[in-house]
Amino acid sequence: MRRFPISLAGMAAIAACAPAVLAQDTPPSPNEIVAQAPAGDWRPIAAEDLLVMRLEPAEGGEERQVVIQLISGPFAQDWVTNIRTLARAGSWDDAAVVRVQDNYVVQWGIPPAAEGEEAAPLPDGLSGTDESGYASKVGDSLASALASRAANRTDPYASVTTHFRGWPVASDGERAWPVHCYGMVGVGRGMSPDAGSGAELYTVIGHAPRHLDRNIAVVGRVVEGIEHLSSLPRGTGPLGFYESAEERTAIASVRLASDLTEEQRPGFEYLATDSEAFARYADARANRRDPFFIVPAGGADICNVPVPARRLP
Repeated sequence: MRRFPISLAGMAAIAACAPAVLAQDTPPSPNEIVAQAPAGDWRPIAAEDLLVMRLEPAEGGEERQVVIQLISGPFAQDWVTNIRTLARAGSWDDAAVVRVQDNYVVQWGIPPAAEGEEAAPLPDGLSGTDESGYASKVGDSLASALASRAANRTDPYASVTTHFRGWPVASDGERAWPVHCYGMVGVGRGMSPDAGSGAELYTVIGHAPRHLDRNIAVVGRVVEGIEHLSSLPRGTGPLGFYESAEERTAIASVRLASDLTEEQRPGFEYLATDSEAFARYADARANRRDPFFIVPAGGADICNVPVPARRLP
């Protein structure tokens, strides 16, 4: 007689029928810890740190909105300043998603000019950028975070990794940098010494490409709507670039949340990475104790502990 494995839905049904005393003794899952985190452990994201990108509607008319949190200091602030300038100038209105590479990145920005045409002008006042800004000097507060018990010293790409002010970072002891986890947003650039202005951006939609760390500026992360980017058709050209304008997904607008009306403006908060709730959440991510798991892993890659963010009611 053939035997079939119990599905996840079946296991959920079995768990629902378990005695209440067992449910009380079951260690909470990471999601349950986040859901139970006290209000004081959450931090609001300033409206000027939220970038709201509206793609053209899907074929069925579904609205597609992507919300990006811009990274805080000391990281990549020259690029972040440029991104705010570009958004306020409407530079990405009628721009497009130009590249979708499977298990890697989605890239958008002002498409390159056709042969014989001039490239779209960028607004005045953009800051100069330099590749030395891919990492920042370790200050006292960051040094304290790197020295904490929560820091991971088994990372293959850096001496140590930790979470700092809500962001996943790595360090060699002297300098620190944000890392390329799923959903993180970086700046497209040409060959060194070009460091990009911020007019071209990308987000990670696959396994964390940590080899990009310190080679490109990381300027934020997607906090809502990543599915509208990760589900786009893959490009058929080299590196996943679309080979024709018809393949691209148009961008209707990109605005800072602070420049939207109160009705249009989304609000978000994230779980403070120096809070007790986050420490419990990170431990639960590294050592799953809920009933499905048999052997706790004993550790977690920095990108396997994503910082929870949620929309405000």
